[in-house]
Amino acid sequence: MINRIFKNVCVTGAGSGIGRAIAIAMSNEGYNVTCADINLKQANETLEIILNSNGSGISIETDVTKNNDIENMILQTVKQFGTIDILVNNAGVTRTSNIMDLTEKDWDWIHNVNAKGTFFCLQIAADQMIKQNKGGRIINMASVGGKGFVDVSNAIYAASKGAVISLTKTAAQELAKYEITVNSICPGMAMTPLQSRWDKEPETIKALNEYVPLGRIGKPDDMANAALFLLSDASSYITGIELAVDGGLLMRM
Repeated sequence: MINRIFKNVCVTGAGSGIGRAIAIAMSNEGYNVTCADINLKQANETLEIILNSNGSGISIETDVTKNNDIENMILQTVKQFGTIDILVNNAGVTRTSNIMDLTEKDWDWIHNVNAKGTFFCLQIAADQMIKQNKGGRIINMASVGGKGFVDVSNAIYAASKGAVISLTKTAAQELAKYEITVNSICPGMAMTPLQSRWDKEPETIKALNEYVPLGRIGKPDDMANAALFLLSDASSYITGIELAVDGGLLMRM
């Protein structure tokens, strides 16, 4: 599945959940992985799993709301592996709230990470890819909430993921001439640390499983498998899409 020329990947939010699953899955396929996360301890834990499986990688503390951190993340990836071929823009935040209880502080926090962080990670990584003149792949982690599915953590989160979907389409058009593909993945309900409120609610989990057409909540590995496809030779003619990995949730709309 590994691309002949794309070997070196940077995964943001690699310290847990979907980001960790993607980083490990890519390492298992032979990619060199930069595990970037604002929580360095968790990034190190992901890296340890990779190294213990004879993979290759580095970990780096990265706050995606700070361009200096993003630039350092790309610099360290290039320094270690020679190039940055792939970016998985996975870092994201949210909190569960009714629309009328959300605040300006919530808006700034969520959009700074989910929208601003995604944009500048993409821009800075793409700049390096263009200089390398060998193409590249970018995946942005969006959400079915960004496509209008109503059962999400909050309205601000949905708006931020809608921004990611729009950014993906525009960036795909502008970067196509450099042979850089840009796609997004839209998870449905998935068991990740962002959904920790379900951990002690077996009845809620049972009801959610029954609500999903395929009969279960998603797992981080489901998203990792989708990412592997979008980074493989098999998807070389695909760009600008939002791939729903949701067990059929969007059919409920």
